[in-house]
Amino acid sequence: MSTDLTATPHAGAELHRYADALLASLSTDALPAPPPRELTDAPGHWLPPAVEALAALSRGEDALGPLGRAAQCDERRTALFLCLALAAAGQGDRIHASWFGTAFGDLSMDRPVTPGQRALWLTAARGAYGPAGKIFVLRKLDAFSLSADSDPARWLRALAPDEPSIVVPPSLADFPEIAQLPELARPVHAAIQLARLRSRCVEITSVREERGDGTGGTPHRPGAAGTEDEPAAVLRRLIVSDETGGRALSLTDYLLADLRPGSDPRLAAIALHVAAPAVRSAAEELVQATQAAPPSAVTVSLLGHDVALRPEGPDPASLATAEEHLVAESVPPRGLPWPAYALFALGAVLVAAAFLVPAPLPAAALALLLSAGGAYLLWQRRAREQEDADYVAAQLAELRELADGAVWALHEYAREAEKRAQTASSDLTELTRLLRRGPRAG
Repeated sequence: MSTDLTATPHAGAELHRYADALLASLSTDALPAPPPRELTDAPGHWLPPAVEALAALSRGEDALGPLGRAAQCDERRTALFLCLALAAAGQGDRIHASWFGTAFGDLSMDRPVTPGQRALWLTAARGAYGPAGKIFVLRKLDAFSLSADSDPARWLRALAPDEPSIVVPPSLADFPEIAQLPELARPVHAAIQLARLRSRCVEITSVREERGDGTGGTPHRPGAAGTEDEPAAVLRRLIVSDETGGRALSLTDYLLADLRPGSDPRLAAIALHVAAPAVRSAAEELVQATQAAPPSAVTVSLLGHDVALRPEGPDPASLATAEEHLVAESVPPRGLPWPAYALFALGAVLVAAAFLVPAPLPAAALALLLSAGGAYLLWQRRAREQEDADYVAAQLAELRELADGAVWALHEYAREAEKRAQTASSDLTELTRLLRRGPRAG
C-alpha cells in the first residue's frame, strides 16, 4: 500500500526537506533522521519502517523487524530504497542479493528501462556493490546480448562517430581529385573507421577498475555528487513522491549512450560487452570494405578532360579524344588575314597608278609602305600561331605526363591497399580479443 503525500502543499514541502536531509546524512555517514510526522502518521506507508531498517543496518544491527513491515507495505520500493541508500552511504556491501533482485526486476527489449533499474545499473557499474553487483547486472544484460545483425552501423556510429572528410592517402597526394572517387575512397575510409573503432575499444577495455573513488577509500556515493546524479535523483523521487517515474529509455538507447565517446568508461565496458556481437559484425564489414580490390580501370579528369587509366597505362582512345578536345579548346578560331591582304592589294593599286602619273615616286613609296604593313601583320599572325602551337604542345605534354603519373600513383595505391588489408586483419584480430575479454568484475 502506498499513499501520495504530495497532494497537500505542506506535506509535499516537508517531504522535500526530508529528502534533502536524508541525502545529506547519507553522504556524511550520519544516521538517517526519522521521517516527518506526515509520513509516520500515514497508515501502511513503506518508508518509515524502511528508514528504520536503514538506520539499523547502518549501525550493524538486526533489521528484520522493520524490514519485514516495510516489505509488507511495498517490497519493491523498500528493496530499491535500501539498495540505493546503502550505496549512497558507502555501505553497498550490506545489501542482500535478494533485495537487489527484487529492486531490479526483469529487463525486456519490449519495455523501457525504468529509472530505478538504470539507477541500480549505474551504481553497480561504479562498484558500489562490489564484484557481485556488477556480475548481477552483467547477467541481466547478457540475457539480451545483441545478435550480429542488430544494425552494426548504428553501433559503429556510437563507438566511433564518423568524420565526413575526404582522406587523401600518400599514394594520391599529387592527385587529390582521384582520392575522391568512391571506389578508391571507400577502402581508405573503412580502414580509418576500423582503426578508430579499435582505438575506442582499447580505450574502453584498458581503464583500470578502481573501487570507490580510485583512492582505495569509500566507494562512490551517488548522494555526494548532488541531486543531478541519476541514482540520487531516483532516490529523491522515491522519498518525495513514492514513485520512480521519470525519463525512461529503451535498453538499446541506454547502451548506445554508454558507448559514445565521453561516457563513463565503466558503463562503456558493460555496454561493449553486451553489444560485442554487433560491434564485431561492424568491424568485419569494415574489413571487407578495406580488402576490396582496386578497380581495373578508373576515369579521371585531367586538365578538364576525362581520361581512362588502366594498370598498363592511359587508355589510348580516351587519351586521343582528350588531346583532340584540348587542341580544340587551346587554339582560338582565326579567319583569313584580311587586313594584310587589303594592304597588299592597295599597295599593288598604287604601284600601277605610279606609271600613270607624272610624279611616280610618292605613289611608289606609299605602295612600299602599305606592303610593309601587310607583311608585318602576316608576321604577327605567324608569331601568334607559333605561340598557340607551343602552348598546345606544352598542354599535350602535361596531359600525357599527368596521365602517366596518375597510372603510377594508382600502382602505388594498389600497394598501399595490400598493406591496409593486412593492417585491417590485424585490427580485427585485436578487436576480437578485446571483445572476448569482457569487463572486469572487480
